[in-house]
Amino acid sequence: MSSRLEAEVSMDAGQALGTQPTGLGTGAGAIRRRYSLEVLVAVILVVAPFVTPVIGMSPDLMGRILIWGLFGLGFDLLFGYTGLLSFGQAAFFGTGSFVTAYLLTTGIVPNMLIALALSAVVAAILGLGIGYLTLRRSGIYFAMSTLAFGEMIYFLEFGPLRDWTGGENGIPGIPMPEINLGFWRMPIDAGMPMYIFLAILFFIGFVIARRISLSPFGVILTAIKGNPARAMAVGHKIWSYKLAVFVVAAAYGGVAGGLLGLFQGYMPPDAFNLHTSAEIVIQTVMGGAGTLLGPLVGATIWLYLFEVLQFVDFIGPYWRLILGVVFVLLVTLFHRGVVGEIIALRNKRMARRMDRATDTVTARAGLSSAGEIPTVPLVMREVEKAPAGTPVLRADNIAKHYGGLKAVKGVSISIEEGELRGLIGPNGAGKSTFFKMLAGEIPPTKGEVFLRGKNITGIGVTAVCQMGMSKSYQVNELFEALTVRQNILMSVLGLKRGQFRFDALASLNSDKSYHEQTEAAMALVELTHRADTPIHELSYGEKRRVEIGLALATGANVLLLDEPLAGMSPEERVHTVALLKKIRKGRTVLIVEHDMDAMFELADKITVLYDGNYLAEGTPEEIKSSKAVQDAYLGGMEES
Repeated sequence: MSSRLEAEVSMDAGQALGTQPTGLGTGAGAIRRRYSLEVLVAVILVVAPFVTPVIGMSPDLMGRILIWGLFGLGFDLLFGYTGLLSFGQAAFFGTGSFVTAYLLTTGIVPNMLIALALSAVVAAILGLGIGYLTLRRSGIYFAMSTLAFGEMIYFLEFGPLRDWTGGENGIPGIPMPEINLGFWRMPIDAGMPMYIFLAILFFIGFVIARRISLSPFGVILTAIKGNPARAMAVGHKIWSYKLAVFVVAAAYGGVAGGLLGLFQGYMPPDAFNLHTSAEIVIQTVMGGAGTLLGPLVGATIWLYLFEVLQFVDFIGPYWRLILGVVFVLLVTLFHRGVVGEIIALRNKRMARRMDRATDTVTARAGLSSAGEIPTVPLVMREVEKAPAGTPVLRADNIAKHYGGLKAVKGVSISIEEGELRGLIGPNGAGKSTFFKMLAGEIPPTKGEVFLRGKNITGIGVTAVCQMGMSKSYQVNELFEALTVRQNILMSVLGLKRGQFRFDALASLNSDKSYHEQTEAAMALVELTHRADTPIHELSYGEKRRVEIGLALATGANVLLLDEPLAGMSPEERVHTVALLKKIRKGRTVLIVEHDMDAMFELADKITVLYDGNYLAEGTPEEIKSSKAVQDAYLGGMEES
């Protein structure tokens, strides 16, 4: 598989893919790439104790960096991969610290490893509750909601729960950590033994986070960050994915907080503070969000400067100012973060080498080192057959009102199996709104929609897609930071895995049908030769074909195509008309289009809307000769 699967990291573009291929790879080369980052991290952790003393780093400082790096792994999955900025992570960090300290100091759970595991469980349960309440919102509203919950947990720690948490004093007297497996015990002394222990736990946490990022579950997280609306439209229940990764991030925070208490010998009360949440955001952004290595690098920079600057005589009083200036400079010069910029530079060089080396169509198709995989037919969803005489798609008098504005005033339509129906009308006729109601994007104000006899009114675009009906958009709704192959894969995962599946430790390579369906969809829209090309490098006509390919790859047997020919050149138009003729085989298609010549060439029947109302319906010849249609286009609403 092409090494372009490790795509450019770009926080500003909304996709951070520096360490995660959102595609499939096979063969020895792919395996080496898949585990190269784990090997790099292992080498760094082994070498660090011999190198860092040169710049004045003690084992204790390195241990603190590892704890924050572990904390940052969960936050990076949440923020860097899924795009969810939370200012409440201190709640989970502090909870983990409290649970571990309380269990060990009271003797309820004397085993350190069990106490750490319970801290992760309790933090995850807390994350489940907070996530359930906050993830109904998005953007700044979500961030502020998490901030509010973080402050509430902070209040509880210093208020009603102070008898258990110790309030301002925290919980002192945590026993010396030791590994107790029953048949074998090993105390963990301060200094290098503690560093080794923390390094092992960090590496385990990193491997798990890396595995999550490479899994089908992790791949969908990047789709949610890049274009949540389209992720829903190709069959993913994004709220469930968001909640799951929120819980994972909370569990990481719980373990990291527990380790901080063990490391210091007491539960620090400031673990619940707002500045804890702020620092994990700062460190992740500095190091590079969506890279997994970024939080560790950011923690190294931040904590090292924090430790060193305070004890330099002539700058000690200004250490906060200097730390702030360093942060501003880093995020200005490295807007992807330090690791993100390194990965972006590496990917650009790799792309240039690939462009020079791959001159043939076969090479550019992105075949794996294991050899060419034959394209199989595109799989369509298996659906229950409707009773005889039941239309595939039917709308009964559906309308959409926005206050006093009546976008659609009551339209009915009935489409038979295998039919290609055209939907036309002047601008402002309500076609796009009508389409959105059919696809489940918006609920109708009144009326009902039926798919093969089943009422799908108001069930949502994700559920509609899972029932076998998918839509392409008038304005391209693509995952812009991904390649063609990676875009199509998002739809394939919706087909193969349903609305939600928590297969966070699975491998994309475990199911070869992912690859086969992706290749088949690209072949159908004739984009195999552009498989590993980022979307932003495609021509407009190619992007329109990717738009159609996303709908096809969901396995839909009912397609709603919204102006597939809009904005195309004459050559692209001819090519796309031929494509539409090809993809209609075995499918039912409803097309909204302004290109009348194309509509008359393609459609079996045409329905005409005007001013939000049903105007006419018939064969292309009947519509051409209809005086009502001629008046609507020529004497009615003027097209712009």
